[in-house]
Amino acid sequence: MKRLFTIVAVTLLVTSCAKDWTCECYDYDGELYETYVIKGKSKKAAKSQCTGSVSIGLVTVPGDNNCMLSK
Repeated sequence: MKRLFTIVAVTLLVTSCAKDWTCECYDYDGELYETYVIKGKSKKAAKSQCTGSVSIGLVTVPGDNNCMLSK
């Protein structure tokens, strides 16, 4: 019974960390120009994706410090 409880607790912890995140990208004047949702990722994975490459329509541009996760 304790083993089952441990498995359920660990499963809940792992799945509760994966959620949807919003990535916001700003231009050099500080104006918001792109917002998109990253679904089902941990905060670390979402942050990595958000600061990685950004898709704007059909074009993918490299991300930089101008993109960040919002709350």
